[in-house]
Amino acid sequence: MKKTALFPGSFDPFTLGHQAIVEDGLKIFDRIVVGIGSNSEKNGLLTVENRKRLIEDLYGADDRVTVAVYSELTGEFCRQIGANFLLRGMRNTVDYEYERNMMVVNQMLFPEITTVLLFTPPRYVAISSSIIRELIAFGGDPTGLMPDNIDIKNYL
Repeated sequence: MKKTALFPGSFDPFTLGHQAIVEDGLKIFDRIVVGIGSNSEKNGLLTVENRKRLIEDLYGADDRVTVAVYSELTGEFCRQIGANFLLRGMRNTVDYEYERNMMVVNQMLFPEITTVLLFTPPRYVAISSSIIRELIAFGGDPTGLMPDNIDIKNYL
């Protein structure tokens, strides 16, 4: 039986840290679905469609990685796509506390889904989507914070 994991997030934009979690996750899982949570109340840097396109452009040649947009509870979406695992990344203790609480609630609501937490590699722990958004808002260049072959200007 193939092991499928959902890697949920807003990915606005997708960072080197996100990429590292996907790459490490592929050592464990047969398939990873990068799930972009759609929240119509949030206005981000990139549209949901462009976030999806950016990640698809990055992983287009790897059929083990797919990208989907969802708006329901993450556990419900796992059921829809046949994922028994939630893949999450942690940079620090703040992330740990948040992820632990989410895991507890998800286990109560969706006992068949196992949360797998992977540590972000140390060289990427300071990188976050919010830092990249702020950098871009002030005219900065996010090169070195995002995957090498992604030019953010193509998605703005």
